Amino acid sequence: MAEKDVAEKTLESYNDVFADIINVLFFKGKEVVKEEELEQAVMRSIYKTDGKLREQERDTAKYWRKHNIRISLFGLENETEPESDMPIRVLGYDGASYRDQLFYVKGEDGKYRKNNNPRYPVATAVLYFGTTHWNKPTTIYECVADSLDEDMKPFVNDFKINLFEIAFLTEEQTALFKSDFRIVADYFVQIRKNKDYIPTDTQMKHVKEVLQLMSALTHDNRFEEAANAVTEGDEPKNMCEVLDKVEQRGKKIGEEIGKEIGKEIGKEIGKEIGKEIGEMKKAKKAAANMKARGYSTKEISEIVEVDIEIINRWFSEGFSLA
Repeated sequence: MAEKDVAEKTLESYNDVFADIINVLFFKGKEVVKEEELEQAVMRSIYKTDGKLREQERDTAKYWRKHNIRISLFGLENETEPESDMPIRVLGYDGASYRDQLFYVKGEDGKYRKNNNPRYPVATAVLYFGTTHWNKPTTIYECVADSLDEDMKPFVNDFKINLFEIAFLTEEQTALFKSDFRIVADYFVQIRKNKDYIPTDTQMKHVKEVLQLMSALTHDNRFEEAANAVTEGDEPKNMCEVLDKVEQRGKKIGEEIGKEIGKEIGKEIGKEIGKEIGEMKKAKKAAANMKARGYSTKEISEIVEVDIEIINRWFSEGFSLA
């Protein structure tokens, strides 16, 4: 999971990708959030439980600013499998982000004062990359259903996660993405629908990061190998070129393995042939000695265990032992 998280953060940390995800999933493709309006947010928060300080961390989070005023915080959480406690986790992240707005701030005189900056909303998107539907709770009510008494329900605030099943996006939704995330989304949609992936010629901007993410989410090491092989000035421009490079590398590796296997097989065959030649020479010599002592061709064939036709040919050739 750790490697997956690092890979996801690498791609999604780019403002163009982050803004694109928010605009498509939250605002149906309308360019509400611009990449230049985003800044990296603190993703760690500290809380106290059982008398101990503990830490929780979002996958990716960014502040949205306009006219130097922080107007919102967006968070992204990535999941490859349904998570039962996801509503509780996201509630914890969002709650910590709201709590941060209450912290005292240090003034120019060095004194701390109550933070009177305008409060801003917090919204988190859960990106689910599984190819089967999410079958775990999406609300707090569902998380605590077994213990939630109907009489108590009016006093318990519910909380619903913003869940987006990437593999179940429509073709129209996928087409709305303008960043490299479109390639990622298209891959999972195709795999879910067709159990196969046909790459497109959509151009990539963050080549290595896309390949690292694909490797982490699919557990297909070929993407990682392709990412590691990316060199400046020789980057593949789209997934067609990526898979071509993967195929070429696979062929090269296959050829090298084939050569090595061929060498080993050749050695074994050579040993067997050499052994057979040696045994045949011994049989020829024995047949010549037996012929000189008056043994019949049939007797010689039975003793040296060689077909009688071959013995006759030896006789006609004069028993050359070369």
